[in-house]
Formats: sequence, C-alpha cells, structure tokens
Amino acid sequence: MTYDWLDLQIRAHLEFGRRLEAVTDWHAATPDTEWDVSDLARHVIREQQWVPLLLAGKTIEEVGDDLEPLNDDDLTGEWKKWSRIATEAWESASFEDSVQLSYDTVKMKDYLKEQVSDVTIHSWDMARATHSDEHLDDELVEATWTIFEPQRETLAATGLYHDPVDLDADAPLQLRLLAITGRDPR
Repeated sequence: MTYDWLDLQIRAHLEFGRRLEAVTDWHAATPDTEWDVSDLARHVIREQQWVPLLLAGKTIEEVGDDLEPLNDDDLTGEWKKWSRIATEAWESASFEDSVQLSYDTVKMKDYLKEQVSDVTIHSWDMARATHSDEHLDDELVEATWTIFEPQRETLAATGLYHDPVDLDADAPLQLRLLAITGRDPR
C-alpha cells in the first residue's frame, strides 16, 4: 500500500494534540517510564522544533543547543505553534533531498516517516497517561507498522525501546505495534 505521508503527518499531529488537550496532571506517569506527561510533551515538541532546521539543511552540530526555549507554562500552546511550523516545513520539503540526523544521512521522506511514527506512538503514550481514548487512527497504525515491524529484532538494541511485549499473533494491529515498541497495551 502507498501512504500519503504528508497527510499522515497532519493526522498524527491531530492525534497527539487531541491527547495533549486532555492533560489535567502534567506530572502523571507515562508508559515512557523515565518521563512524566510534561517530559513527554516537551520531547515531542522538541522533535518538531528540529524539523524546519534540518529540512533547511542544518546539521545537528550547527543547531547545537540553539533551539528556542519552551514555555513550560503553556506546553499545549507550544505544541500548536511547533506542530504548525513543522507541518509548513514538511509541506515545502523536497523529499528527494537528504537530511542529516544524529545517526545517519537519510532521504527527507524517510525522516518524515520516522517523525510520523514517533508522534503516532507517543499519541498512544499520552492517551494512556491521560486516561483518554487510546484508539489511534487505523491508517496511522498501519503505516507506522510498516516502519517498525521490519526493525522488530533490533528495536530494543537501540536503547530507545524496551524489549517487545509478547502478544498473540492474531492480536489487533495497534496492540502488536505497541508491543514491538516495548509497550504493554493490555
């Protein structure tokens, strides 16, 4: 199946924003055990801050610590701002060009897929933390599965994910996706 990754980026951002609107306790625990809700929000917002800079050809080293400080008193507003800025950057990106990430130089389209997948997974994390609707957009789940499933054996080795959670092979796709990223959706 061919996916419209720009459309999926917008949908992933809507999913995350909807969950962010449900926050009542910024210090609540999340499935990302090292982060509370505010840490998770800042992580996803920071990832969006990198997008326009990297798409403009800057390197991680050139940007360094020069990301704009976040207003911790209005993380929802910061999300809206940086989501819009990242989306505008993606809409004008040349997907055949390359971007330098911390681990490699990749095509911008691959960076977009990584970004969509990251925001999708963290939308579920935020939903779990806020006790809001955990069901994710089906096409987002399918597309994200195409990114993570081929990495099944190596995800935990990156240090970014816990070991996969054992689930039945016939479990719904969203649950299997969460499980291979080390999340227990049960």
